[in-house]
Amino acid sequence: MASMRDIKRRKAGIQSTQQITKAMKLVSTVKLQRAKTRALQSKVYFNSMYQTVTSLLAKTGNIDVPYIKPAETTRKAVIVLTSNRGLAGGYNSNIVKLLTQGEWPKEDIDVYAIGKKGRDLLKRRGYTIKADHSELSDEFCYGDAIKVCNEVMKSFEAGEVGEIYLAYTNFKNTVSHVPTLLKLLPILPGEFGEDIDVDGDGLPDKLLMNFEPKDEEALKMIIPKYVTSLIFGALIEADASENGARMQAMDSATNNAEEMIGELTLKYNRARQGSITQELTEIIAGAEAIS
Repeated sequence: MASMRDIKRRKAGIQSTQQITKAMKLVSTVKLQRAKTRALQSKVYFNSMYQTVTSLLAKTGNIDVPYIKPAETTRKAVIVLTSNRGLAGGYNSNIVKLLTQGEWPKEDIDVYAIGKKGRDLLKRRGYTIKADHSELSDEFCYGDAIKVCNEVMKSFEAGEVGEIYLAYTNFKNTVSHVPTLLKLLPILPGEFGEDIDVDGDGLPDKLLMNFEPKDEEALKMIIPKYVTSLIFGALIEADASENGARMQAMDSATNNAEEMIGELTLKYNRARQGSITQELTEIIAGAEAIS
C-alpha cells in the first residue's frame, strides 16, 4: 500500500493538472462562442456554393474544360485541415484516418497540410507533404484561402493531380463534429447536382447550362472562386470544431481528475486512520509491558 506521503504527493500533482485543464476548458469555451457564431453564419453560403457550382458543372454538357473531365492520372491532392496543438480528443486523428484507413494508396496522394498535427502524423506514415500551411490553423483570412487554392489549382491544371479533395471537420453543433472528405474537382456529369433545384422552381434542374460570356471563360472565373470559398468555409468550420473538441476533452479530463482526487482522498484517510490505529496499539502495548 502506498504511503501517506506518496498519496499526498500524487494528489497534489493531480490537483495541479486539474487547474490547468479547467483553465484550458474556459479558454476553449470563450473561443468556441466566437467560432461557433462565425461557422453558423457561413454554413448557408458554404452549402449553397457547393450545391450550386456542382450542379452547374454537372449540367454543362460537352465543354472542353478540365473541371468536368475524368482524371487522366490517379494522383490526388488532399487539403488536410487539422490543428497546431493537441489535447483535443480525437479531433486530429479522425481527420488523418480519412486517408490512412481509406482505399487510396499513399503513393497517389499529395497532402496540402493546414495544421502541424495532421502534417506530422501523415509524414510519419509516409505520405507526401506537397505544401505546409500550418500557420493558417491559428489565424486565417480569405486571402489565405486564395493562396492555398492557387497552389492546388496550379497543380490540377498542370496535370500533376487528377482530383482535388478537402479533408476537414464539419461543425454540426457544440458536441457533434463530423470528419468529412469532400471532393472539389473534377465534377463529372451525373456525379453531383442531378437532383438540385438551382432556379428555385421546386423541380430538379435537368437542362444544360448556358453561359455568357463563353463557357470556358466563365468557368475559369467561377471555379477558382468556388474552390477558394469552400476552403475558407472549411477553415471556419474546422476552427469551431477544434475548440469544441478541446472544450469537451478538457471537461472530461477535469471530471476524471476530480474522481481521482476523491479516490486518493479516501485512500489517504484510510492510510491515516491505519497509522493512528497502529500508533495507539503500540502505545497501549508499551504501557502494558511497563506495568
